[in-house]
Amino acid sequence: MSLSGLSPAGRGHLAMLAFSAILGGSFSLGSMAANLIAPEALSAARFVIAGVVIGVVALATTGLPREAARAPWRYLVLGGLFAGYFVLMFYGLKTAPPVSAAAIFTLTPVMSAVFGWLLLRQVTTRRMGLALAMGAFGALWVIFRGDLSAAAAFHLGRGEAIYLFGCSFHALYTPMVRKLNRGEAPVVFTFGMLVAGTLVLGGFGWPALRATPWLALPTVVWVALLYLAVFASAVTFVLLQYATMVLPSAKVMAYTYLVPSWVMLWQIALGHGHPPGMVAVGVGLTALALLILLKED
Repeated sequence: MSLSGLSPAGRGHLAMLAFSAILGGSFSLGSMAANLIAPEALSAARFVIAGVVIGVVALATTGLPREAARAPWRYLVLGGLFAGYFVLMFYGLKTAPPVSAAAIFTLTPVMSAVFGWLLLRQVTTRRMGLALAMGAFGALWVIFRGDLSAAAAFHLGRGEAIYLFGCSFHALYTPMVRKLNRGEAPVVFTFGMLVAGTLVLGGFGWPALRATPWLALPTVVWVALLYLAVFASAVTFVLLQYATMVLPSAKVMAYTYLVPSWVMLWQIALGHGHPPGMVAVGVGLTALALLILLKED
């Protein structure tokens, strides 16, 4: 079946599948550069590059209509939420182990379902609730590699608390897109959000931006930065904007359950070894959870 033959909801699910795969790569590549550049500088640079890419795409396709500039505060709200998420994520990862942070990230779909009800009165059905619970369990199984002792040793420290707060920004962003959008095309709305997010990050992170030796950064930082900016920012923002307009917030964020599985595949592709065979159980559960969501559509 061609993409044109899919329903809007079907295209939304496909967009989020691509979103989760790209996001998985950002964890693998981003971790290689995380300790080589300040979080504010990295986040601001990725917003600038992503904004240029999306701006060019918008001009070449839909254009940037004057009507899209109505109520610019909307873009500041959305840009502030996403910028806040990225900065808090990197600050949290300074002390929180990646496994613990990934476990915190699995709470995002549930928080998004709550925000979706509060802002849009989106109801989570029993089938969706079952799928969310199954997906969360499967994702945690992948994160802890099927080791119950590792799961029992999980501790909510300062870094985990910071990242949990950041994840609430990410969860709130999803329903806010639908609430604040006034008919703008996803690429146009994304451009406005990126410009606003750049202004927020530029003001907040100016000292870090000035102190960063941009010309002396290692190659791995530039590779990671370009991937984060073009794919994990520009492309995923458009995919997320589109999906939020055709799917409930809980379903959109449920695709984050696939991220640990994608990270595992990225790690294998980058030559970082294979996980234990028991991890396949968690991958199967997350896939089954998404099939339940697709069946409801």
